[in-house]
Formats: sequence, C-alpha cells, structure tokens
Amino acid sequence: MNRPLVLGLTGSIGMGKSTVAAMFERLGVPVFDADAEVRRLQGPGGALVPAIEREFPGATGERGVDRIALGAKVFGDPAALAQLEAIVHPAVREARAAFLRDHAGAPLVVLDIPLLFEKDRVREVDKILVVSAPAGVQRARVLARADMTEQLFAAILERQMPDAEKRARADFTIDTGRPLADTEAEVAALVDKLALR
Repeated sequence: MNRPLVLGLTGSIGMGKSTVAAMFERLGVPVFDADAEVRRLQGPGGALVPAIEREFPGATGERGVDRIALGAKVFGDPAALAQLEAIVHPAVREARAAFLRDHAGAPLVVLDIPLLFEKDRVREVDKILVVSAPAGVQRARVLARADMTEQLFAAILERQMPDAEKRARADFTIDTGRPLADTEAEVAALVDKLALR
C-alpha cells in the first residue's frame, strides 16, 4: 500500500465531529482538523490575521480574529464570505497537503472537513463518515456555546446541507446522540474495518 485510505469526517454543526475525531486520535489514527487549522491561522500571531484585517477592518485584535465580529461581517453577505474563503481556503489546503505527506505511511487518516459536501470536496477522500444526532440534541449543543446566538445558528444551518441528505450520501454514519461508549465502540469497529482493508 503506497498511501493511506483517506476517510472524510463530516456532519452539520453540533453533531459531534470533534468528539468523534478525538476518538480516532486516541486509537492512533492521524486526524487533520480543518477547523482547528483555521483557528490556528486566525489566532494570536496567525498567518492570516493581517490579510483578514485588511479585507475586514475591525475584525481582529490582540487575540487574532474576533470570530463574532468577523461573522457579523460575512454571514448573509455572499460576496464577503467569498472574500474570506479566498483568504482562508488556500492556506488550509496547503496545511492539509503537508499533513498527508507527513502521514503517507499510515493505513488510515481522517480529514475532518465540516463542509465536505457543500464545498464539493468529496473527490479529496476515499470514504465518507457522517456524524449525526437528533435535531433537538444538535440545537442544545450549539446554543450552549458561549459565542453562539439563534441568528448565527440559523445562518450556519442555512449554509449547510440538511443532515438527512448528508447521511444518504455517506459511506458510514455514526449516531452521536447515544451514550459515548456506544459511539466509541462504533469508531473502534470502523477503524478495524478500514485499517485492515
């Protein structure tokens, strides 16, 4: 085998992607977290902070990008969102390529890509895992976040493919609305299956 099987991990906001990604990592599977990479690039001293401030004045500060201020400038404005994506996406692609080079000898790697379907990134992975939970569980999780509002949650959902459609297009699904031990068992079984392909 000259390259790993690339599993795309996705799911709508609040569905448990980060929890499931951590389970893969605990099992020794390398995980590239696109959101974490964006946070690093936009954090204090992050490489993208100057460019974002130039395009969106007032959206950054000593702690890097102010996500609430930036969100207010781009959500609901397709042109502004496209400008932001033109800054962020190339840097994330570069980091992802480096990750894949660094883990070329692994049997399995996970790319955690929140908008895998929405941004037509399906061709970048071999198999797709969608994490899902009941709508009420999702809503409670998201609105418990310190920087989340009803308006922002609605705007994010508007940009995301419906959960049912994601599940229909997935190779694998994991329900994260159940006890963590059940989810961990499903992840372990999937790692065994894919790593031994």
